[in-house]
Amino acid sequence: MAELGFDVLGYDVDAERIAQLSIGASPIYEDRLPELLAKHVASGRLRFTTSVGEVAEFGDVHFLCLGTPQRPGRYEADLGQVWSAVDALVPLLRRPSVVVGKSTVPVGTAAQIAAAIAARAPAADDVDLVWNPEFLREGFAVEDTLHPNRIVVGVASDRPVGVIREVYARLVDTDTPFLVMDYETSELVKGAANSFLATKISFINAMAEICEAAGADITRLSEALSYDDRIGGRFLRSGLGFGGGCLPKDIRAFTARAEELGVADSVAFLKEVDAVNLRRRARAVTVARELLGDPLDGKQVAVLGAAFKPDSDDVRDSAALEVASTLAGAGARVVVYDPAAMANAKRIHPELDYADTLQDAVTGADAVLLLTEWAEFVRADPTELGAHVRERRILDGRNVLDPAAWRAAGWEFRALGRG
Repeated sequence: MAELGFDVLGYDVDAERIAQLSIGASPIYEDRLPELLAKHVASGRLRFTTSVGEVAEFGDVHFLCLGTPQRPGRYEADLGQVWSAVDALVPLLRRPSVVVGKSTVPVGTAAQIAAAIAARAPAADDVDLVWNPEFLREGFAVEDTLHPNRIVVGVASDRPVGVIREVYARLVDTDTPFLVMDYETSELVKGAANSFLATKISFINAMAEICEAAGADITRLSEALSYDDRIGGRFLRSGLGFGGGCLPKDIRAFTARAEELGVADSVAFLKEVDAVNLRRRARAVTVARELLGDPLDGKQVAVLGAAFKPDSDDVRDSAALEVASTLAGAGARVVVYDPAAMANAKRIHPELDYADTLQDAVTGADAVLLLTEWAEFVRADPTELGAHVRERRILDGRNVLDPAAWRAAGWEFRALGRG
């Protein structure tokens, strides 16, 4: 928003996080974010506070950007952060303003928040709620914010539409589709989009299971499918499956809400989508054990990757770390290396060993598992890497390496979905 020309005040209850942001230090690994943050903190256009009263007085437009994690042991989304923010902000809204929801929420939540505003905001007659879901990819979030493929706006009336058009004017002027709809449809867009993407990923991974059984090659199958314009090649690469803080919990919350609405059968397939995704992790463990041979006691495994995807430091629901932890629990000594996610990985998996460089991670390894497709790993030279391992065995968990090149360098090469 600061880059788009607005004066911005960011609010959070975490004083340490606010102090970090206030000096222009980014708390997450995200391309271009540190530069933009430092630029606009220095310009004075972007400030941060722990005072919700200051926020209420400052803002003409209030963005709600709260996490909606999965409830422990359940499929439902936990809306505690969203309602905490609403409860803090709404009673302080004493002048005309627009509240904009960005969080991924179960359908029906926006109407509940609108009712809370109508009942509790001092300036309720002049406060509007807009639901404006985000479609940001980690690693490309700045690009997706400044150059979105669509802007979805859910409203109860036309009154706030002009304000939102003004907020996004520079983007709309570049022919970005601006879609106005009701609350319920806007809430469903994000869940439906993530459900479709998860289904596409799990579909190709289900085909990988068949390829392994039949002795076929999933990479060639994916390539052949990608030339069909009705299918396309995006999200059609087989491997270890999806993780992170969005797709897994979003498809589960989508399923839970459908059950509450009495239409569980409509999305029953999403449970199999989830199951296929989780089976890829188990399959990676099985292939790793085949490479290493039982027992695993005394065997050393290099795991390349901790983040759930490259160009991110996010380790939430990381398939790589789940595989690493499972092998460590079975007796192997697991050494993890990731270019960006080491600190986060250490916090949630202190039982694993960690290396500071790729070379350190593979030194003395009985097997190497490539589980997050960072460019550093994809470009690694098999001959050079082979000089440091104990045994030349590798599992390509993301189907990004050239099997012929690695086998020519003396490696026993395995990949998911290749016979």
